[in-house]
Amino acid sequence: MNKKIVVSLLATIILLSVGLARAQPSGKLPRVGLLLTDASSPPSLNVETFRQGLRDLGYVEGKNIILEYRYAEGKIERLPHLAEELVRLPVDVIVTALSPGIHAAKQATDTIPIVFAVSGNPVATGYVASLARPGGNVTGLSVMDYELSGKRLELLKETLRKASRVAVLWNPGNGAMVLKMKEVQSAAQALSVKIRSLETRDPQDFDQALAALPREHPDALLTLADPLTVFHRDHIIEMAAKNRLPAMYELGEFVEAGGLMSYGPNILDNYRRAATYVDKILKGAKAGELPVEQPMKFELMINLKAAKQIGLTIPQSVLYRADKVIK
Repeated sequence: MNKKIVVSLLATIILLSVGLARAQPSGKLPRVGLLLTDASSPPSLNVETFRQGLRDLGYVEGKNIILEYRYAEGKIERLPHLAEELVRLPVDVIVTALSPGIHAAKQATDTIPIVFAVSGNPVATGYVASLARPGGNVTGLSVMDYELSGKRLELLKETLRKASRVAVLWNPGNGAMVLKMKEVQSAAQALSVKIRSLETRDPQDFDQALAALPREHPDALLTLADPLTVFHRDHIIEMAAKNRLPAMYELGEFVEAGGLMSYGPNILDNYRRAATYVDKILKGAKAGELPVEQPMKFELMINLKAAKQIGLTIPQSVLYRADKVIK
């Protein structure tokens, strides 16, 4: 009799367990969209660093998180369509970088959280209400590009003591670059440096803009980083070397690719930190309540191979201050 009771109880427990299991909704993996201006292959170091940041937090792609990649292949005009694709899926978070990507994502949705890994000045461009309380559905990491314009020109002047004319390669079609260019011009005036504006709105403009370098006889080149110039960095670096022109860049990846020097925050750290924002949002935090982070450290990178190629000797006073020297 006791055995019958035990068997009956076990059967009841099993049936209840099965019923409860069927009543539970199937597990839904969080889906994160990456809106990128990069080429799709090979994956950029920025993307790999973001993925490593997720792995460090316990996320394994395909196992407990899904990453949806959308690549613009350097064509900024594709970003709005790609952002809309991610919204239609839908994704739980959109991760992007730089003004065109942020703008496209923000235009596509005002509800899905957006995390930017890189933004020059998200307050001035209107992406967030303030750094402390972004509001809305957007937050992320600033690189304080505008504030660094004067420092980059100072470093060029220290490297080239007689420099008085600097060509600036930039994209006036990007609203954030327009604001940044104003900061460059203001800093140049304070340093008694004349600016020659080289405007490039699309890939076809590059050859025309860079072809003007020999005619203008600038002492140096400053390149403002936006998706267009970043995507075509190899061409820019090649043209600067061909014209034996010392060049300052905003991002270290230009120097890693063969450029002369850069000054700014470590962008890879930004992509690693972007993963922590995604983690917090997936755990319930609201994007608009997560403060925008600002960089705590800025790095000066110098490529001595590039200096030798154009016959330039970097002053010891500048070399001593470098955080990384490529020999």
